[in-house]
Amino acid sequence: MTLLTRTLTATAVAALSCASLGGCARHPAPLSADARLQAIYTREWQWRMGELPDDEDSTRPIAEHLSKVDPATQQLRLKYWQDVLRQLDAIPRATLSTKEQVNFDIYRAQIVVLIANQTFRDFEMPANSDSTFWTDIGYTARRTFRTQDDYHHWIAQLRDIPRYFHEQMEEMRAGMKRGFTPPRVTMEGRDSSITAVTEVTPEASLLYTPFKDMPGVPAAAQATLRAEAVGVIRDTAQPAYRELLNFMRTEYVPGMRTSIAAEALPDGKAYYRAKVREFTTTELDPAAIHELGVAEVARLHGEMLAAMRASGFKGEFPAFLAMLRSDPRFYAKTPEELLMRAAWVAKRFDGKAAQFFGYLPRARFAIKPVPEDMAPFYTAGRGGPGIYLLNTYDLKSRPLYSLTALTLHESAPGHAFQMPIAMEHKDQPAFRQLSYVSAYGEGWALYCERLGLEMGLYDDAYERFGMLSYQIWRAARLVVDTGIHSQGWTREQALDYFRQYTALPEREIGTEIDRYITWPGQALSYYLGEQAIIEARRRAEKALGERFNIRAFHDAVLELGSVPLPVLNARIERFIAEGGRGPYPDME
Repeated sequence: MTLLTRTLTATAVAALSCASLGGCARHPAPLSADARLQAIYTREWQWRMGELPDDEDSTRPIAEHLSKVDPATQQLRLKYWQDVLRQLDAIPRATLSTKEQVNFDIYRAQIVVLIANQTFRDFEMPANSDSTFWTDIGYTARRTFRTQDDYHHWIAQLRDIPRYFHEQMEEMRAGMKRGFTPPRVTMEGRDSSITAVTEVTPEASLLYTPFKDMPGVPAAAQATLRAEAVGVIRDTAQPAYRELLNFMRTEYVPGMRTSIAAEALPDGKAYYRAKVREFTTTELDPAAIHELGVAEVARLHGEMLAAMRASGFKGEFPAFLAMLRSDPRFYAKTPEELLMRAAWVAKRFDGKAAQFFGYLPRARFAIKPVPEDMAPFYTAGRGGPGIYLLNTYDLKSRPLYSLTALTLHESAPGHAFQMPIAMEHKDQPAFRQLSYVSAYGEGWALYCERLGLEMGLYDDAYERFGMLSYQIWRAARLVVDTGIHSQGWTREQALDYFRQYTALPEREIGTEIDRYITWPGQALSYYLGEQAIIEARRRAEKALGERFNIRAFHDAVLELGSVPLPVLNARIERFIAEGGRGPYPDME
């Protein structure tokens, strides 16, 4: 598959307007509202996939070049999406079919977010303590390559790195000029993902990863491709990474801002509100979110005290946390032990899945350690289509009492379950199959942690405490994120809050707080999303009584794809109105 050209001209914008509205024939037949909408989102999605770079959850073909990120391209993207929004708003929603009304609501929300990100020039800050444009390249290197074209395209990407890095660095310089950078405290000393390329031989570089095992490629072709890759990594990619490393150490990190709040950025209050809107899909005020977080932390703290007492511990809460953080029985002795324990949790879920879900995804997932170059600053684990990454770095920071909750969140029935189900719904548009809305996706994964109680997957009071610690961790995010970005909290204040209320290890507390500082609003999505699903279930259980079927409810939630919370709520209202009948009655 050849991706569309990445430079959008004024002619292309005009062509989009004609084509998406049904063509520019002299007397075109009028299109139905459904057909107009379908033409708009189909064409825009094809274009979007050519414009935006791969990310860690990408499932598209390996591209033969990296994306353009220069200012002219960014401005053209803004104009393109603004034109798309005008076309959408020219379609009266009431004239659409019920199915396309749902698509309209999901798709329009995506376009609004894309416009906001371009308007605030998020692209001038393409690196933070959690994710960067160069680690996104690393994610591509670790993907599954299936054809010889994939390897040729990857080599072409490697040749394109100098141009891509130069454009990114120019955008970062523009951000520096207006004070739009990550906080310096979150980025100092975090260049190991760059030195992982610069300080090794080409063959030892992560960029060479696809060439270590090339199944299905003839031996002669393997040798040719490997030799070409070594030369390109040595002569083109590694020099570009060295230039980037020098830029980060001598120019960018020293030039970063010393403030930490999003509201300290240019037009900061509006920027933070836009991020709250993006990640929660609601219009909630940051102050109201903060108050909710405080109340939920207090409630969950009471549940944690009950779990502590159920464990038989006789001391006070701080002493219990100290015991959990230091007792060797709660920690794996080897990376393999941690990986195997996670695999056992995943297989135990498999044995109970059919009791709670009608539709089960065909896709399987692997459990792998987080790559060494990212592990020191990576979260405890992450999941997605085909993969559950578990951080085996610094085992004393990976408590076993939290492993069940983590695994349910990141593997099945969380991210490695929900995302494949979305992708398997081929009757839905690609923008629903392949997009990710944080409030829904993270809310679902957090809901799955608590669902483990009903499934009988927490074996003792310590594991139940671990689950509750993860719940309170996400509730505390409501307090910390809004505290940092809109109420003047310091980094130390946020660290102390987590130390007081969560059982997270010290390393993970530091990693998480820096993540919230550099990714405003994202931390809010988890708990607010979970609460929306829990409240929707309560409404359904109350309205349906004995007719409520947990499998049908879960199927109704998951068949949507990844959607804004108002769309989820509307779906459950239909679920109730239809008497609790799910999308797959034969599976209930």
